[in-house]
Amino acid sequence: MRLTPALAALALGLGLGLAVPTPLAAEVQLVASTPADKASAKSPRVVRLAFSEKVDPARSVAAIVMTAMPGVANHGEMPIRNFTPSWSKDGKTLELRLRQALPAGTYEVRWQAAGADGKLVRGKFGFTVG
Repeated sequence: MRLTPALAALALGLGLGLAVPTPLAAEVQLVASTPADKASAKSPRVVRLAFSEKVDPARSVAAIVMTAMPGVANHGEMPIRNFTPSWSKDGKTLELRLRQALPAGTYEVRWQAAGADGKLVRGKFGFTVG
């Protein structure tokens, strides 16, 4: 069978139609936190991070770091390790449940998460405990 110019153009057009790129998935984002960024809290026992989409728990993590303590000059960063992480059933919320409430000071939560597109995204937010 010979391909006529019209049939060849149609075949080429169909082939190009299959190669049209699809919109890229948006990368995962932190959409809310408790305590909220730049907020003041009273002895929190839970820190929550809510993401824009389901994340891969195997590639997603958060750390709580005390960055300043009242009355202590030149306070170095102090990682807080007394929490247990758990994910919501829908895979969008990470909860860090502390065994003891956070003492007065300034804190930063540093996180990384991978969404459906597989891209690893990092971020941070801070709050004060008074």
